[in-house]
Amino acid sequence: MNYNFAYFGGEPLSVPTLDKLHEQGFIPRLIISNPDKPKGRNLEITSPPTAIWAKEHNIPLIQPESNAKLLSTFSSEEFGLAVRSEKKLEKMKYDFFIVVSYGKIIPKEILDLPKLGTINIHPSLLPKYRGPSPIVSPVLNGDSQTGVTIIQIDEEMDHGPILAQEEISLKGDENIGDLEKSLALLGGELLIKIIPEFVAGKIKPIEQDHSKATFCKKIKKEDGLIDLNDEGVKNYNKFRAYATWPRTFLFRDGKRVIITDAVLEDGKFVIKKVIPEGGKEVDYKN
Repeated sequence: MNYNFAYFGGEPLSVPTLDKLHEQGFIPRLIISNPDKPKGRNLEITSPPTAIWAKEHNIPLIQPESNAKLLSTFSSEEFGLAVRSEKKLEKMKYDFFIVVSYGKIIPKEILDLPKLGTINIHPSLLPKYRGPSPIVSPVLNGDSQTGVTIIQIDEEMDHGPILAQEEISLKGDENIGDLEKSLALLGGELLIKIIPEFVAGKIKPIEQDHSKATFCKKIKKEDGLIDLNDEGVKNYNKFRAYATWPRTFLFRDGKRVIITDAVLEDGKFVIKKVIPEGGKEVDYKN
């Protein structure tokens, strides 16, 4: 499809969404990802998956370390997006921007550059779960449904008007990794469906009901600590919600023990397998 758009992407949803777009012929003219960072025990400098995807598909890539550098890039002649004169404004190359799990606040000067503004796939049923952990939160809270919402981004976090929304049911036993994949697929398919109508001006944005907004917190490593005296359902939901990070854990003899397998049986949280600190996975013994 001959749409001129740039794509801001981060993990975990970015690459599955890019795959879906590419599969249907929606090719970004430019990809913006987070910078390379040290990773692993050897702290080897590693590119994020979004950057690797861009390189593999020969799509121009930038990895700005700051908003100042991001602004500098989009003010250059190369991208034709300078805002210093009306003449340059008329030469904008981009129709819209797409933001998926980018994880950084994008300056308004950037959001407003494309002719049609900037749209975002948010993995919750907005206005519920605005904030940094919208996939984890419904699992943690034992919700019966979640979904994705495509919005036009404004200056406030997850606040912009809704372009499209789709929900899925939750059975109560989903692993967070599988849910991430499901939401990425759902969001990509919904995005492909609405882009032609959005570009044609056939979608009327609907303002969110801000009185019903809820907010979710940034997950910290210590949130994974399990209290075996808590209700079984609460611990099981934590186990599922934190399955990829920060993992759930407890302490035995002062050492951290990571829970790798657990089930809910008759309302009780039953631990099956663990990894003791410095050891290998073993069966759990009370």
